[in-house]
Amino acid sequence: MTIWSRRSAPTSSGPEPATGRGPARGAAAPALDGLLAERARDGDQLAFRALYERFAPMVHAVLVAHAAAQEAEDLMQDVFLAAWRGLHRLQRDEHVGAWLAVIARNRARRSHSRAPPAAESLPDDPPDPRSLSRGAEGGGGGAGAVEARDAADAALALLAQLPDAYRETLAMRLVEGLSGPEIAEATGLTHGSVRVNLTRGMKLYKELLRKQGWP
Repeated sequence: MTIWSRRSAPTSSGPEPATGRGPARGAAAPALDGLLAERARDGDQLAFRALYERFAPMVHAVLVAHAAAQEAEDLMQDVFLAAWRGLHRLQRDEHVGAWLAVIARNRARRSHSRAPPAAESLPDDPPDPRSLSRGAEGGGGGAGAVEARDAADAALALLAQLPDAYRETLAMRLVEGLSGPEIAEATGLTHGSVRVNLTRGMKLYKELLRKQGWP
């Protein structure tokens, strides 16, 4: 079940980020992250672009978990520009993913466009959010596409009612389609913690969906 996705990569006055599919998997990932962070700190723009490719999905999920979906698009640029300018403050290069998540979380919480989460009234007979794909966010301008986007926004509003740890992990899974191992590598969480967050978070999320009339 994928309920929402990024429309496009952000742009900034820093190095031009390329699109990507999330963190590489494997035991060597932390060492690679550290090497990329070290090179980026030395001014290597290609290394920073690689960091963007690896961590943009995770960062976007954290933003969506704490800020309005539309605002997350603008905050993506803000997060990576802040990271580019602040790499000298990164103390452990291999933890660059967790560091980016902290920047994203702080930027989202400081944003002023989101009011405290409140229960959403969903449209009559909305489409099942589990049937919404990344393509629903695309260029279709018909009534069906608008309805799908509205339903996705409503589903995200419900996601925002979960505890922080659950909502971020679920956003990575449901919004960006990251697997459990990919979430663990991107965030620095253990596989066990990710599994617990996904299991408990999904249980709470389904309860919220049922209370709002989703199938």
